[in-house]
Amino acid sequence: MTQMKCKDTLSITNHRVFASDLNEHNTVFGGQILSAIDNNSSIAASRAARIETVTASVDQVNFMHPFVLQDSRCVESYVTGVGSSSIEVFTKIIGEHLKTGERFLGLTCFSTFVLTDRSIKLPEIIPVSDEEIFVCAGYKQRKLERGEKLKEQVELNKHMSLDFPWDN
Repeated sequence: MTQMKCKDTLSITNHRVFASDLNEHNTVFGGQILSAIDNNSSIAASRAARIETVTASVDQVNFMHPFVLQDSRCVESYVTGVGSSSIEVFTKIIGEHLKTGERFLGLTCFSTFVLTDRSIKLPEIIPVSDEEIFVCAGYKQRKLERGEKLKEQVELNKHMSLDFPWDN
């Protein structure tokens, strides 16, 4: 089995907050942030797989501090664990008040991607930094929890109506 360091999968993008990014609360619209997460984390997943991957879930999205006008957002994503056909990616968004230089942790989340070709053998992920070691240490527990949530979702799906709502 091949090995790959977390930093070898690292994807980084930076965004400046403009007035057009803001919602009615004068903070960045959450949907825009989710799009940035999916875009950036998909690059990290592809660096590990070297084939196309598909987003399976975005879990534990924690908005901790809002981004406002004149802030920047630095989106950092890297692979924190792999299964036989799945890849977990951790994303954090560091904000910076550009007028003061103050930096803050604005968001963290985990995304799961699945391989489009299950014959691919994924590399073993090796954490190096303190952050990577800490985050990767929780991978097996998060994977178990996602499996339980998936079972719950399958049961929920059995009770979902596909009828047109106006036909009732």
